[in-house]
Formats: sequence, C-alpha cells, structure tokens
Amino acid sequence: MANFNFVEELTWRGMIANIMPGTEEQLNKEMTSAYVGIDPTADSLHIGHLVGIMMLKHLQRAGHRPIALVGGATGMIGDPSMKSQERKLIDEATLRHNQECIRQQLAKFLDFDSDAPNHAILVNNYDWMKDFSFLNFIRDIGKHITVNYMMAKDSVKKRLAANADHGMSFTEFSYQLLQGYDFLYLYQKENCRLQMGGSDQWGNITTGTELIRRIEGGEAFAITCPLITKADGTKFGKTEGGNVWLDPKRTSPYKFYQFWLNVSDEDAARYIKIFTDLPKDEIADLVAQQEQDPGLRPLQKRLAKEITCMVHSEQDYEMAVEASQILFSNKAQDILHKIDEETLLSVFEGVPTFEVPRDVITAGVPLINLLTDHAAVFPSKGEMRKMTQGGGVSVNKEKVADQNMTIDASFLLNDKYILAQRGKKNYFLLIAK
Repeated sequence: MANFNFVEELTWRGMIANIMPGTEEQLNKEMTSAYVGIDPTADSLHIGHLVGIMMLKHLQRAGHRPIALVGGATGMIGDPSMKSQERKLIDEATLRHNQECIRQQLAKFLDFDSDAPNHAILVNNYDWMKDFSFLNFIRDIGKHITVNYMMAKDSVKKRLAANADHGMSFTEFSYQLLQGYDFLYLYQKENCRLQMGGSDQWGNITTGTELIRRIEGGEAFAITCPLITKADGTKFGKTEGGNVWLDPKRTSPYKFYQFWLNVSDEDAARYIKIFTDLPKDEIADLVAQQEQDPGLRPLQKRLAKEITCMVHSEQDYEMAVEASQILFSNKAQDILHKIDEETLLSVFEGVPTFEVPRDVITAGVPLINLLTDHAAVFPSKGEMRKMTQGGGVSVNKEKVADQNMTIDASFLLNDKYILAQRGKKNYFLLIAK
C-alpha cells in the first residue's frame, strides 16, 4: 500500500495534465510499477528530463516501484512528437555509454540499490528489440493496431501538417508502435501497470494501454504532466548557451545554480512544487515570505538550493553561493582563491581577456606595466595612475594603493589567472600562457 496518495501529491504540485480513469484506484490498491521513458541521445540528462524524473521520485516516495526506461531502440529512430525534423541515429557503443552515464545521474534521485520491494530498476528497450525480427514484429504486434488508429494521434497529425512537402518516414510512423510494445513488454515481464510522461506523449502511451488490452486482455494506465514553459510562454530549460545539463562538465554547478536563482517570481512559485520534494506547508510558507518581501527572493534561493544539492552536492551548492557573492562580498579575495577554474570562468564569462606570457609574471612585473604594456586594461600609464590614486583599481578584488607594486606567480588564481578591475564594473581576466 502507498505511504501517501501519489495522484493527490502530483495534483497539488501541478504535475498532472491527463490521467486515465482507474489510475488512482490502481495506485491505492497495491504497490504498482510505473515507468518513464528517457531519450539516450546524449551522455547527460538536462533539466527538461527533470519533470519525468521527479514523477518517478515521488512515485517511489509514495511506496510504488519506479522503472526508468532508456529508449535505446526508440532513440535510434526518433519520436516525431512535437518535432519537425527527424533526429540523427546513434550507434550501440554510444548508446551503452550514454545509458551508464544516465544511470549514475538517476541514482541521485532514485533508490536502485536497496533491498526494498520498491527499489528502482533501469531497463533499455534495445535489449528486447534488437533480436525482434521485422516479420515477427509486424505479425505479432503490428496486426493489433490499425493505421486509422495511429493516424488519429495528435503527434502524427501535427507532424504531417507541419511537413506537408516531405511527409513522415515509415521509421518515424512506427515509433508509437514500438513505444506501445515497450509498455506491453514491461507489463508482461515486470507487471508494470502505469506509464508516465509529458503531455505530448499521451498518444504513444495510450497506444501501449490499447496493445495490453488487445493482446493480454489486461488493464494499464497513464498519467501525463504538462509541458513546462516559462511564465512569458518561452521554452523552459534553454539558455543562450543551449540546454542546462545535469553533468557538471557540461553545465557547471555555479551556472546550474544561477539558472534557478534567476527565474521569475511566478516561475519560482511553480517550479518549487515540481522540482523539489518540499512539503506543501513549507512551500506555502516560502510563498508567503516572497509576497511579504519579494526583494529577498526566498523562493528562488530555496529552489536553487534544493535542486543544486540534489543534482550536484551540498558542497557544490555552497561553492556556487560563495561564487555568486564574489562581485559584492567583503570576503571576495578568499573566495577567489578557493573556487575552481570552471567556476571562476563561469562567474566572469564574457569579460575581456588578455593573454600574458607566463614568464613575464613569474619573473615579476610592475602592475602599471602589466595593465598597460602587456594587457590593455588601461589605454595609458597616466590614466592608470589617476585611477589608482582615486582608489579605482583592484587586483583579485583587493584595492591597489601602489601602481608600481610587483605582480608575480603568487597572484595567479588556479595557477593561471589574474582578475583586474577598473572602476566599479569593468573586469578583465589576464591569462598566463
């Protein structure tokens, strides 16, 4: 039996778009296995995957059994839902590498390794599709679903309408049948009774429930969540630099933290329900605090903390908070010497950079020469003298009193960088090469 009502939990969190009749009764009746499909076309998940992952996390918290399905076979084809172009196909070696990386990321959200009856499992549909011959598939599976049924799906109709000139390949058209078979297979092998996904997946999921009904005479269920957008209607999870990834090598913990910290008040109030497992009363309290003093931004701060700790670690979160304070903190010098290279570059992304020969710095060089002759931070020595006298020059966030002070290797951050500041807002990064 469930520890709490899973459907009620998703409902107050704003995570249900469609639910098939009988789903809640099934979940309240017994421990139920449910799956979410994950596209393995990259070796990292991104925040667009988080809604489905959080659905599995809440499912496991409610006492049910989560199944994460890596779509190795379907990933080799490409789902036409909400897409206007066919995707590139991947080979098996890449697929296996991506699967292992995805499992490690999912393990931060789901319990795979305990002996609890509802411990999570990871499966890959390539494992049961790779030896399935085309003839057997169309004979044993294809005959149960009519073309009329498949053509009536929104994902197919939209794709055909959007590509009237080029149409849709048979490969893509067969996608919903393959996904439907996944559900049937998991129903047969793992007693999986529920599939969950984004609202764009409703057609594919219900094809699976229909196959189970027609072939097994069984009953299966479906829940979809709304597609997440920002309050202004633009796509969630994309920045100018592209996806926000869970892999720290692709998106640094600092940038990850900053993404959540900078969401709008309206989005923060929605996202904190969807992307954390904070209880209802605690979220209500944070919302009340935000309304009382929006400038303190308690929602954004707590959202950024919870999700950065979950995806990365508490240590990464603390480092991201410290790094965020570099521009304003009176402890900026200490922080600069503590943060790693990737975080330093993230904080000062976009500032002008100058390459300086390493031997110039290791030999020792007067600051005035460094910031005029070797790096054009100042157009002239006279202008630098004038600004230094006015207290407007800093090196590594420490004010400079003497423009002739010697700069040597002891000033290098991460053995490579020196941060120069001209006035309040003009930063420059010198790189020892």
